[in-house]
Amino acid sequence: MKRVLFVCVGNSARSPMAEGFFNHLAKGRAIAASAGTSPASEVSPLAIQAMREVGIDISRHRPRKLTAVILESANRVVTMGCGVAETCPGTLVAAEDWALADLKGQPIEKVREIRDRIRVRVEKLLDEIVKEE
Repeated sequence: MKRVLFVCVGNSARSPMAEGFFNHLAKGRAIAASAGTSPASEVSPLAIQAMREVGIDISRHRPRKLTAVILESANRVVTMGCGVAETCPGTLVAAEDWALADLKGQPIEKVREIRDRIRVRVEKLLDEIVKEE
């Protein structure tokens, strides 16, 4: 089974949203996880709210530290555009970057905008992965 890893700094908004969308849309055909280089203490309440608005609950996600073990378990690594190139071990493996704005301190409207961009990219990624099999 293909495994995708979404990486950002805090693992509190963008990467958990991507993980939530991917696992929801994949319906068991592939699986995603997420991690951060400097994990926050909790998932952003606005990210939880924005995802609930589209029927996906990420409230149980707990930000976690990116480790070599987590990284090695992935077939595909996607960084979320938060300047992780300087600090992210994910850049030592083949990775793509989605160049998404950091959501820390942003209003819910911006969170929704990024959420919707993440969904489109996750759908495209999932299509690519399914075609590879």
